[in-house]
Amino acid sequence: MTSIAYAADAGAGGAGGLASFLPLILIFVVFYFLLIRPQQKQAKQHQQFLKDLKTGDKIFTRGGLHGTIIGLTDTVVTLEIAKDIKVKVSRDAIGGSTVKSEATPEKKGGS
Repeated sequence: MTSIAYAADAGAGGAGGLASFLPLILIFVVFYFLLIRPQQKQAKQHQQFLKDLKTGDKIFTRGGLHGTIIGLTDTVVTLEIAKDIKVKVSRDAIGGSTVKSEATPEKKGGS
């Protein structure tokens, strides 16, 4: 008699096990769309920005230096931070551009 009760309980437990993981799966999906995906998109944009750097761009570093690019290599950027004062920083240390890009108004006007 007890073996029948265990068999009935095991059959219901299979569907209940999936139902107990459903909230966990939903939480992961929400975290993916609210946190992980936007962060990956932002990282791709920053990598593209670093790839598109050119001489004359006004940028700032993550350390807080502001300057104009006067030289580029694959890994090092030479900045002029004041007249005749040049520093070399890693390309990865660049935080962003100090000048608003020209593409921003086009996006607003095109919508």
